[in-house]
Amino acid sequence: MKQFRFKILLIVGFIGLSLYLLYPTYQDNQNNKEISEKLEIIKDSLQTANPDMTEQELNTLLNIEENILQSQEAYKDAREKRMKLGLDLQGGMYLVMEVNTAKLLERIAKEPDDRFHTLLKAAEQESKLSDENVVSILTDKLQEQGIRLSRYFGSIKQDDGEIVDELETQESDAVSRAIEIISNRVNQYGVSEPSIQKQGSRRIIVELPGISREEEAKQLLQGRALLEFRMVKDPEFTFPIMTAVDGVMKKIITNDTKADTTQPDSLDYENMSEEERFQQNPFFFLARLPRDAQYADAFVEEKDMQKLENYLSLPEVQNVIPDNVEFLFSAKPIYTENQINYFKLYMINKSSELTGEVITDAQANIDQSTTAPIVTMQMNTEGSIEWARITGSNVGKRVAVVLDGVVYTAPVIRGKIPTGNTQIEGMEDLEEAKLLEIILKAGALPAPVDIIEERTVGPSLGQDSINQGLTSTVAGLLLVIIFMVFYYKKAGTIADLALVSTVLLLMGVLAGFQATLTLPGIAGIILTIGMAVDANVLIFERIREELATGKTAKAAIESGYLNSYSAIFDSNITTFFTAIILYQFGSGPIQGFALTLMIGIVVSLFSALVVTRLIFDIMLTKGTKVNVG
Repeated sequence: MKQFRFKILLIVGFIGLSLYLLYPTYQDNQNNKEISEKLEIIKDSLQTANPDMTEQELNTLLNIEENILQSQEAYKDAREKRMKLGLDLQGGMYLVMEVNTAKLLERIAKEPDDRFHTLLKAAEQESKLSDENVVSILTDKLQEQGIRLSRYFGSIKQDDGEIVDELETQESDAVSRAIEIISNRVNQYGVSEPSIQKQGSRRIIVELPGISREEEAKQLLQGRALLEFRMVKDPEFTFPIMTAVDGVMKKIITNDTKADTTQPDSLDYENMSEEERFQQNPFFFLARLPRDAQYADAFVEEKDMQKLENYLSLPEVQNVIPDNVEFLFSAKPIYTENQINYFKLYMINKSSELTGEVITDAQANIDQSTTAPIVTMQMNTEGSIEWARITGSNVGKRVAVVLDGVVYTAPVIRGKIPTGNTQIEGMEDLEEAKLLEIILKAGALPAPVDIIEERTVGPSLGQDSINQGLTSTVAGLLLVIIFMVFYYKKAGTIADLALVSTVLLLMGVLAGFQATLTLPGIAGIILTIGMAVDANVLIFERIREELATGKTAKAAIESGYLNSYSAIFDSNITTFFTAIILYQFGSGPIQGFALTLMIGIVVSLFSALVVTRLIFDIMLTKGTKVNVG
């Protein structure tokens, strides 16, 4: 057995690794059942304690509790590491969006005439039939007619190559800005595990699991990004509102209509548990104020953000918040402590002093005097005049730069800015400054985003797909197992063990790479099950032929494997290359099928050539009779 030690360790190691990688998926499934059971208990408790509670209020509180449970580290860790399900299995929307960069070129062109519009329209139509960008096609058409690009773009001193580089950069930035806008909106909307990725030069693939309201989702994605400059409220205004919110939240949590609010500074927190602190001052427990803070900005742990938003959205809480203000979070963590991200919570005006429509340009640079990254932005004439008025009348106050409902920065106005040129500081590095540049430019989307393909799958249909896929997989596996045992006897049983290891290794690899399992992917698994025994069939038939010539079992097995290699590798390699082509040139569902098929081919070959051979060798060493039917 010593000569087989390496192979045994290799096989056991792969199987153990597969089980380890698949465990989070199993754990997440158990967690979901546990959460559902807890929510049922909470629901019964709430209905018993508050029989007059409306269905909407009940659902709101249940959603809060569900978010609290889902945010727990044990549940969160398993959910992040589990095998993801595609839209066709869990329901949602699949969209292919295209940034209309032709409109961008039309907007930035100087003095466009009828000839320009004709050539641009032709370039736009041609670009739809290829992956070539509009700039390249338009450039070729202009050059064919002897027209320099400086006629419509750039400076007359620039040659065509320089102008093309600038236009292609702007075209690429337009797509990047669109992706940033869509990501912000999707995250703000609260979609779980969205997928947003660029395809080609101007297309964006968006997958929104769990979304069923088509029109609302399309409006979310195609709506214009809103960049706003809003004033941050002073501490004297904000603290009393926070205290009132804390009191209302305490009444809701304790179900005590006479509950009073105690200022957190006067409490003996050291001798209180976290649960007692939360019940005593729920708002100030979730949104913590530093002692002797200069501003009324609270800090909230990332896991508590959704929980706090849910409480703030309750009608009882909204009643104590003035209609002209709202709480907004920072766009990114302000700091991280003990691997916990903390976001800042601001109270700002609902009405904007200025919107991003007035911004004409933004540039990320390095401040020459401080070497710190900065972003400078320019405004049009109307915006410059309004900005001078706003900054002049609010010296010493803070203005928040808000994009799609989150605060990117809230600097103090040091003095009146008579021009539209404004500088923003506070970025960690130039990459962050570049990102803010894109965000500021995205305030007024330079090009429309069109939906050119959409698919919607309902949650019930997705569950039906899962059930049918599992049924098909199990049925296919059982049929193959029964056939192999019936036809090849003991050797068939060995092949079945290899088949089980193939499926286990395949699922482990998919889980390890955090691949998304789709319905075509399940089809690839079923095909792999059917193909997994092909190599064994070839080997067993060869062994039968060798045994018929009078060879010993050991010689027959060695010859059977050796003479089967060429046919096995030829068939699997050709199939593997076909799967590569499908993956390279196919779209999402085709890629899912091709990826599963490629992994299946590799693991099935490993099982057929390593696992079954090892079992045969061990049987021969122990003197066990080999029966191939």
